[in-house]
Amino acid sequence: MPLTLCIENPSGAANQNFRLNMGSRVPLATTTPRDEPMTPPAFLQIHDVPAWWAAHTPEAVALMDDNSRLSYRQLQRAIDDAAAALAGLGVARGHRVLLVAENSMALVVFVFAVSRLGAQFVLVNARLSAEEIDAIAAHAQAGAEIYIGAGFKEGEVHALRRGAASLGCGLPERVRAAVRAQAPEAEPGCDDVAALIYTAGTTGRPKGVMLTHAGLLFVATTLGALRRMSASDRSYGVLPMSHTMGLTSVLLSTLAAGGSVLVRARFDVEALVEAIETRELTLFQGVQAMHMALLSHLRRHDRTLQRGRLRYIYAGGSPLDPTLKDQVQTLFGLPLHNGYGMTESSPTICHSRFGERRADTSVGPPIPGVDIRIVNAGGKDVAAGDSGELWVRGPGLMRGYFRDCAATRAAIQDGWLRTGDVARRDAEGNVFLVARIKDIIIRSGFNVYPAEVEAALNAHPSVAQSAVVGREVESNEEVIAFVQLRAGHALDSAALQDFMKERISSYKRPSQIVFLDTLPVMANGKVQRTALKAMATDLSSKQPPSFNSR
Repeated sequence: MPLTLCIENPSGAANQNFRLNMGSRVPLATTTPRDEPMTPPAFLQIHDVPAWWAAHTPEAVALMDDNSRLSYRQLQRAIDDAAAALAGLGVARGHRVLLVAENSMALVVFVFAVSRLGAQFVLVNARLSAEEIDAIAAHAQAGAEIYIGAGFKEGEVHALRRGAASLGCGLPERVRAAVRAQAPEAEPGCDDVAALIYTAGTTGRPKGVMLTHAGLLFVATTLGALRRMSASDRSYGVLPMSHTMGLTSVLLSTLAAGGSVLVRARFDVEALVEAIETRELTLFQGVQAMHMALLSHLRRHDRTLQRGRLRYIYAGGSPLDPTLKDQVQTLFGLPLHNGYGMTESSPTICHSRFGERRADTSVGPPIPGVDIRIVNAGGKDVAAGDSGELWVRGPGLMRGYFRDCAATRAAIQDGWLRTGDVARRDAEGNVFLVARIKDIIIRSGFNVYPAEVEAALNAHPSVAQSAVVGREVESNEEVIAFVQLRAGHALDSAALQDFMKERISSYKRPSQIVFLDTLPVMANGKVQRTALKAMATDLSSKQPPSFNSR
């Protein structure tokens, strides 16, 4: 039986003294005044962030959710307790700790606790399927696994399935964490790595992106400076912290400035409205689908929005729709900021400048400290205004792909990361995205890789081959699958969708499955994805999709 640690923070229950001291339950509008702005020193490791503010503004609010809040002092005490518990279970410098969770204050505590021990956290969204989590756990060779339910069943289901036991804490089991300790070998030459963020890549196999303390802190503090963030700011923490945008751009950036984060596990438009109007929210970062949901909600209920203290809004994760941009800017009376990045760059590469209202949908210039090149197929720089592959160099670049030297060499050449995206740059240095070389589908802010979905489809014994493409819908993309069955086999969409449920997470599953006698191919035998994308667009007006998102 593995050793375990249980963390309980039940919604609505008055319990201030449970393990890890997760904070008192008080009205969230209460804040600690900060009369004089403070400038912290350059942080060396990410756990230095809460430690510094705990020493200088201990009673200031760091984290909050619907029922409780944590001051920086309480957050640091919880980190200390979690680090001691992990150390007692054998977690040490260089080890990897799997964190399976959705956004929660407990997840934040363990991120910093793992960092404090000199270990590396492997962030995994609890909504991934069992097969996906098993693959990541096997590849990461984690010495400890922590499962945090945060009020949702997925974390607990995975914990039980993986054999992680829970200590009885005398509290409801809606939120729990189990730790299993081993002693894995450290990856040579990677002592500065803070996190492994897994991305399936174009092969469909999980790749662990090794991000450093310096890289994450560089992006976090640079974004804080660009957004003019201070200790009076309050951010909306709904973007998944298992992705770099939620981890770096929201959580670390806000805490590095001494501000506070309102933590949300899942997006709810009414909760967003309430947060803007009554929770003193100052920054809202989301994907375009969230902004569209907000607009639709306000129209449906024929109501206006009281902006309150909100001063900064951002839409990321996909190329910005110009109509949506205009509508959102009209609603808020603020510029809708935009940017570009990828997991391998921690993530931000480009960002629009604070307060600037642009008529176009540029992702802005590179952030300070980042260099870019736009090159042709031969690796030569193209002229201004011409399109080419975007290469990037800067402090945020990954150390490499964990246990995949070949992929690392292919991605980074002479210090430059090849993004695989086509872009152009105007005379002022602003970058415009043109196309995606890798055919990534971005659905509601989550990356969906066609090869990964195709692998799951092709695993069905009746499927001969498949091809997956994205289809644009209003401010979003949906996944469309084209399937060719084996001769003599019969299969319908419902049965194939049921088969997929155990193999990939809901946001990756196709919105529509189309069966073809044969898939269109080119002379070289490759599937004609362009033809399939056109077919998917044509079908959208004839057959309404059935969404599988939770």
